[in-house]
Amino acid sequence: MVRGKTQMRRIENATSRQVTFSKRRNGLLKKAFELSVLCDAEVALIIFSPRGKLYEFANSSMQETIERYRRHVKDTKINKQTSEEDMLLLKTEATNMVKKIELLEIAKRKLLGEGLGACTIEELQQIEQQLERSVSNIRARKNQVFKEQIERLKEKEKQLEDENAKLSEKCGAHKWQGLKMVEESRACEERSPVSDVETELFIGPPETRTQRLLQ
Repeated sequence: MVRGKTQMRRIENATSRQVTFSKRRNGLLKKAFELSVLCDAEVALIIFSPRGKLYEFANSSMQETIERYRRHVKDTKINKQTSEEDMLLLKTEATNMVKKIELLEIAKRKLLGEGLGACTIEELQQIEQQLERSVSNIRARKNQVFKEQIERLKEKEKQLEDENAKLSEKCGAHKWQGLKMVEESRACEERSPVSDVETELFIGPPETRTQRLLQ
């Protein structure tokens, strides 16, 4: 026999309702026990019958489990409230940032000479003064950069002059040594006498050699 699907609504018959309550209660208590044993979970179950009778199951202390539940609910509420406050604060900050950005965009356009139609004389004078201060600061910074570049170039020039002087000293020493060697060589040549040395070495026919000896 196939069991029909139970409709999820209150059982009108009192006897049937009591029988169903007893069966389901025992089954629920059994499932709670199995869950605590098999999964090592902390389980606390409280059931009140339609007549107000209490049925309960707890694998630990019922009071401790209830206190743990209360703390968890309290922490959850606090965290939720804190998160909501943080979100509200972030939204407020985002709105303020958008307004500031819009104001900065308007000010930037005015400095560029755009959107000046609705400006008063006082506002235009303020913009003019701000531009003059900006130009003055830019010129001061430009002059400072020029001075720094000139100082660096002077230092580089001094380094190059020092290196040139060292190279000149080295070249002068080598030139003086070369001149000294040339002078010593000339002196040696002047001290050595030049003489013609005759030898008996003769290349030619014998008669020619005899005539040369007779002469």
